[in-house]
Amino acid sequence: IMAVTVFAVGMAVPAEAAKKSKRSFFNSVEVRSSNLKPFKKWRAALKRYSLEKKRKNNKTACTSKRLNICNYSDWGKFLQSLKGKSKLSQIRAVNFRMNKAKYITDKNNWGRKDYWATPAEFMKNFGDCEDYAIIKYLSLRQLGFKEKELRVVAVKDLNLKVGHAVLIVFWKDEKSKKTRSLLLDNQIKKVVDSRSVRHYQPVFSINKNNWGRHRS
Repeated sequence: IMAVTVFAVGMAVPAEAAKKSKRSFFNSVEVRSSNLKPFKKWRAALKRYSLEKKRKNNKTACTSKRLNICNYSDWGKFLQSLKGKSKLSQIRAVNFRMNKAKYITDKNNWGRKDYWATPAEFMKNFGDCEDYAIIKYLSLRQLGFKEKELRVVAVKDLNLKVGHAVLIVFWKDEKSKKTRSLLLDNQIKKVVDSRSVRHYQPVFSINKNNWGRHRS
């Protein structure tokens, strides 16, 4: 459960950007902006991640045997094992591996209502929905996926009436030559086409370069 969905509901999008609205995933209309200043937790997580990479050989304590990626070396080996495989295989493998982690709320982990964790923090303490989405996003970036192919998405779960976070990956189907939006969700075991999921209402989506405000 995440609290950040409320954050963007009242956020204004510049008038010039509003003219560039377009259809998007989960049957929404999206208006994009490059102004990431309001997203402090996101920017802070990326900044801490950049520092982590400089200390990537440092070991971190592993408190569970369920997810054997307790340091950057093991994470790197896992990602290296996926090099050369198809993009769809990489997407599925990353989703499957990260979904093995135990779900832990931010309040239990950090004593806060909402905290966006880095990969090292997730490997050590596990995390909640946005933390799964973030490590999947950064794993795919390490594998060569472009920013424009990836979005961490804050949604409203219309069934449970709570906030949630997932990763959307834009993947080109080589057979149909069409680009599909694939959903990577810690609540769903397999990667699925976002069109098959109707109980999520996106509020905002974000990557390193842009964020998008979504409405029905």
